Amino acid sequence: MRIGVTAGRAKIVTGDRATDIADASGGRFGPDPLAVYDRWDEFLLWAGGVPASDSEPFEVDKADAPVPLPRQLFGIGLNYRAHQIESGLPEPEFPLVFTKFPSSVTGPRGTIELPTDQVDWEVELAVVIGRRAHRVTADRAWSFVAGLTAAQDISARDVQMRPSGTPQFSLGKSFPGFTPLGPVLVTTDEWENPDAIALSCEVSGQRMQASNSSDLIFDVSTLIAYLSGIVTLLPGDVILTGTPSGVGLGQQPPRYLTDGDEIVTRVGDLEMRHHARNRR
Repeated sequence: MRIGVTAGRAKIVTGDRATDIADASGGRFGPDPLAVYDRWDEFLLWAGGVPASDSEPFEVDKADAPVPLPRQLFGIGLNYRAHQIESGLPEPEFPLVFTKFPSSVTGPRGTIELPTDQVDWEVELAVVIGRRAHRVTADRAWSFVAGLTAAQDISARDVQMRPSGTPQFSLGKSFPGFTPLGPVLVTTDEWENPDAIALSCEVSGQRMQASNSSDLIFDVSTLIAYLSGIVTLLPGDVILTGTPSGVGLGQQPPRYLTDGDEIVTRVGDLEMRHHARNRR
């Protein structure tokens, strides 16, 4: 099953058609997407019998993020082996966790404003939590996942690395529009192998990143177990699992987004498109 959001309303998406969850359920669920994730198990039981007869076109160009305002938004750094090597840093002993602010979330199409001249791309597989999770073991972790979606962890590297010597990542990764998600959430049963998903990023027609989530140092189960061992994960929370090699900072010389660049993000069969624009 696929969940999309347009005009702030959660939809079940089938092909290029969408069924409004609140309308179809007679108000039992929605329209707020978080209301669906908060009752995910109940929603799944109901959704299995929903007819598609009242569907409408699902227009990706008008879609919001499938989780427009998550309560918690986590990022994981240095989590692909090739990217860790590219960065010249040792393999982490524990997941390198930072947070992004929910106000940075945006949809699968649109403009990314460039607040500095060092804005970088980072394609990521994003995990959306479907059940309250605390002290979850790795062998049970996938049962707490509502689904997966495509993401970008857009990063202003100069701001990210402030202050020198003791950088604090969150602000440099949380400008408005710096966390594109979408275009839909795909439940785990639709992936042939949710631990091995292809992902890539093109910038103005040039393939910059191409990898597979099987290269993760800490896989999805491990990340959920680690995070939930410290904090309580809430329905609708988003975990960006890390980016593969090929980021702009790793180029020789570094290459960053410039005015007019098109960023094409692909995770499995999901695709997002954004254009970079200098902040005016």
